[in-house]
Amino acid sequence: MTDQTTDIRLSEQIGQLEAQLNDVLTLLETLSSENAVLKARENQLLHERSELNHRNDKVRSQVESMIQRLKTMDTQG
Repeated sequence: MTDQTTDIRLSEQIGQLEAQLNDVLTLLETLSSENAVLKARENQLLHERSELNHRNDKVRSQVESMIQRLKTMDTQG
C-alpha cells in the first residue's frame, strides 16, 4: 500500500467516524429533549395525584361525618 492509499483510507475512516459521532450527538439531543418532556410530565402527574389524594381525603372525611350524624340521628330518634 502506498502512503496516498493509506491517507485516503484514514480520511474515509475519519469521515465515517465523524458521521457516526454526529448521529450519536443527534440521538443524544433527541433523547435529552424527550427525557426533559417526560420528567415534566411526571412532575405534573405527581402533582395531580397529590391533589386527587387531598380531594379524596376531604370527601372521605365529609362522608364519615355524615355517617356519624346519621348514626346520631338514628339513636336519638
